[in-house]
Amino acid sequence: MSARNKKTALIAMSGGVDSSVAAWLMLREGYDCMGVTMRLFRNPDIGRSLAHACCSQADIDDAAEVAFQLDIPHAVADFTAEFRALVMEKFVRTYENGGTPNPCIDCNRYLKFDRLVKYADEQGMEYVVTGHYARIEYDREKERYLLKKALDRSKDQSYVLYMLTQEQLERIRFPLGGLRKSEVREIAERQGFCNARKHDSQDICFVPDGDHGRFLARFRGRELPKGKILNARGEVVGTHKGAAQYTVGQRKGLGVALGEPVYVLRKDVRENTVTVGPEEALYSRTLLADEVNWLSIPAPEGPLRVMAKTRYRQEEREATVFPCGEARFQLEFDEPQRAVTPGQAVVLYDGDTVLGGGTITDVER
Repeated sequence: MSARNKKTALIAMSGGVDSSVAAWLMLREGYDCMGVTMRLFRNPDIGRSLAHACCSQADIDDAAEVAFQLDIPHAVADFTAEFRALVMEKFVRTYENGGTPNPCIDCNRYLKFDRLVKYADEQGMEYVVTGHYARIEYDREKERYLLKKALDRSKDQSYVLYMLTQEQLERIRFPLGGLRKSEVREIAERQGFCNARKHDSQDICFVPDGDHGRFLARFRGRELPKGKILNARGEVVGTHKGAAQYTVGQRKGLGVALGEPVYVLRKDVRENTVTVGPEEALYSRTLLADEVNWLSIPAPEGPLRVMAKTRYRQEEREATVFPCGEARFQLEFDEPQRAVTPGQAVVLYDGDTVLGGGTITDVER
């Protein structure tokens, strides 16, 4: 392939092993590559001088070292303002409104596959490549791109990618979709990458210590107000440390002893109360969702049988979708599901194909 006709790819290099191997695979396929690392926050912004989480300065350094080894140009794109406004602010606002957010989905929606595609255009690059574990196929009969699960189901990330569009799928490449994580690490070791054995990030990048309450207080510059913990009968059984920081289904850290295990059933941020009860009270069959994105199929006009899940680490369950226009739907599971939570995503599947998904707004328990 001549230099003039060579395909170009912008590699989103997080500093981890996955994106590093993705870059190597694209080079091996003959692409002219450029690496970019998104600076999403600065460590002092999250109250840490040295944060051992993704998107830290150490990760930027690792990405630059791998890019140097691969002999490709590397840049750092400062998206701190966009990340604070579109991801961190929404994270805090969702908690304050009584929901439980999923910031990784918002980062994908607003930064990795929107702002980064525009950045690729600015650099004259044709494709955007990430180290996500998912696959993209083109259905010639339907004339649509399909988002599919990764071969390595234990690492599949299709759940956090449901918000992609047809236009974005045409520009995106997921070279790890057909590989297992063990194979990716083997490639990195053979290439001598500095991050070949680097641990995968498990925490929210801007809450590296997992203390959501402390982050919320620091972000708003005020402590969360304490309030009443109620049982299912509305009786006061304890005091919480700020209703916004609790999650439906949470058991640990409640600070109440009722003689049996209890879980957060719901939050009322207006009244500043947290209601707890037995695990069986967590189950529900029906939810409502908005901000719906239909990806691999057009928006259905009537009821649709699907497989659905409401958590990243969850097996899909049989359900029926009842559309309420293109941007909303009601979903009914065949069997009750545990701790379905407003603010989280519900993602719909047909086999290994992602049909679409939306944000849970209400749950009928």
